[in-house]
Amino acid sequence: MEDRVSEPSLVLVFSGKRKSGKDYVTELIQQRLGPDVCCILRLSGPLKEQYAQEHGLDLDQLMGPGPYKEQYRADMIRWGESRRRQDPGFFCHLASRGACQPVWVGERGSCCCDVILQTAELCSVIGQLVSDARRLSDLQWFQAEFPQQTQSVRVQSSEKTRSQRGWSFTAGVDDAESECGLDNGVEFDWIVINEADAPSLDEQLRPILQLAEEAASTSSVNQS
Repeated sequence: MEDRVSEPSLVLVFSGKRKSGKDYVTELIQQRLGPDVCCILRLSGPLKEQYAQEHGLDLDQLMGPGPYKEQYRADMIRWGESRRRQDPGFFCHLASRGACQPVWVGERGSCCCDVILQTAELCSVIGQLVSDARRLSDLQWFQAEFPQQTQSVRVQSSEKTRSQRGWSFTAGVDDAESECGLDNGVEFDWIVINEADAPSLDEQLRPILQLAEEAASTSSVNQS
């Protein structure tokens, strides 16, 4: 298994319910910092890739938002839990291999495996995000590997707002550990409320962006 290229200066581990807007928030952060500063790591990318390989499935469709993924979602969750019981950090290690940016942003879900696969080509990039932490073991892995760099971020939206974005409760998915593993017992470093009547995302993300910019600046000085 390929090792990571360098140590990150900052790891932002994002979590949140389906349709809470995690993808949007992490992509917004990457846009603000720029692709030369920030990269997104999605734990679901290597999970789906490994699942597709072992089950002979179409990875492109499995990474997409359509019905193909939904028909395998429940079984993929069970399979992922089985792999995590064998090695809690299995998918975290796969997601971070080859990474060389100083800031990581991680989130759950979505189809951004290309970002993970391209990290070896982006060694001038300064920041990375982990966008899809689903379980306590995911967060604990990054905290153990990068105790000084890791910050946890929770994106929250009400069920009403999530429903307006297309969410509906699915048994075996929304009540599984992959969706509820970080609901309780975690003190997040940052909480982002993604609601129309909440402070603007620009305002809420300002201190997080400042932290990332400081990490990027420190990394640039250390490399010069």
